[in-house]
Amino acid sequence: MRAMMSVDVGGPDALVMTEAETPNPKKGEVVIRVRAAGVNFPDTLIIRDLYQMKPPRPFAPGGEVAGDIEAVGEGVTHLSVGQRVLAVPGFNGFATHVVAHKSGVVPIPDDMPYDQASCFILTYGTSHYALKQRAQLKEGETLLILGAAGGVGAAAIELGKAMGAKVIAAVSSEEKAAFCKGLGADETIIYPREMDRDAQKAFSGAIKEVAGPGGVNVVYDAVGGNYAEPAVRALAWEGRFLVIGFPAGIPKLPLNLTLLKNCQVVGVFWGAFTRMEPDVHQANLAELFEWWGKGLIKPQISARFPLEDAADALKMLEDRKVLGKVVIEVG
Repeated sequence: MRAMMSVDVGGPDALVMTEAETPNPKKGEVVIRVRAAGVNFPDTLIIRDLYQMKPPRPFAPGGEVAGDIEAVGEGVTHLSVGQRVLAVPGFNGFATHVVAHKSGVVPIPDDMPYDQASCFILTYGTSHYALKQRAQLKEGETLLILGAAGGVGAAAIELGKAMGAKVIAAVSSEEKAAFCKGLGADETIIYPREMDRDAQKAFSGAIKEVAGPGGVNVVYDAVGGNYAEPAVRALAWEGRFLVIGFPAGIPKLPLNLTLLKNCQVVGVFWGAFTRMEPDVHQANLAELFEWWGKGLIKPQISARFPLEDAADALKMLEDRKVLGKVVIEVG
């Protein structure tokens, strides 16, 4: 097998292509011949030891993959050799082969391409859980998405529309705004890349102008930093603020706003949810596959890289140049 390994702590350029024996599955595991791997923001953190999970080195980044089962271990009865699957191993996905526990392996529809499957579960799983279980988004409510052109943000646009919400996409450029409009966003707002106090006030005002006097019911924050507070200020009475991620830094919110708005700040930890509530997770997956089959959702892949160029894929993500998803094609 070949893999783009993180041998030392560092950025994308620290990854090294290595060769090793193809692993054998242990009890409860399968070996997957990887055909495609999704690229996600945690991949840029885990190689720098900045993610909550710190695997021992050497390891490969890559938290989600799609491919074919090549071998099954003892105790695996619901999966078989040759089956087309997606998996969430957490890491080691930027490789020709990966070992995954049976609990994180999901059969995919026969007509679902590997590239779409490889970037399906983390983005749609996170956004679906956030909007359905954590925000309890209702038909007719207004949803504001920060970082709407990224992977989870783009998924949130499609899911928000599928759930009957009015969707406002907040992004950093005209190109990204057009991309979000193409996904079905009802309105777009362009915010500056540097958010000082004056920019925060202007951003909050722009949100209120687009949303109307009542404000937004749900904020999906995949950005963090100084972008969070103006979004909270634009929340409606009993609004819900979803904490998704922090590429712009961990925000510091004045908690008096939560009192004045009678609102909720709601954490979204999808990975832990899948372990704590597996039955609900499986029901969510069934609904997502159903919506994919109906054409309501479809991963938007804007760039593809071969395995040996995985570092360039990670740099593209770090530079915030990605529209939708980036995929590593392993072949």
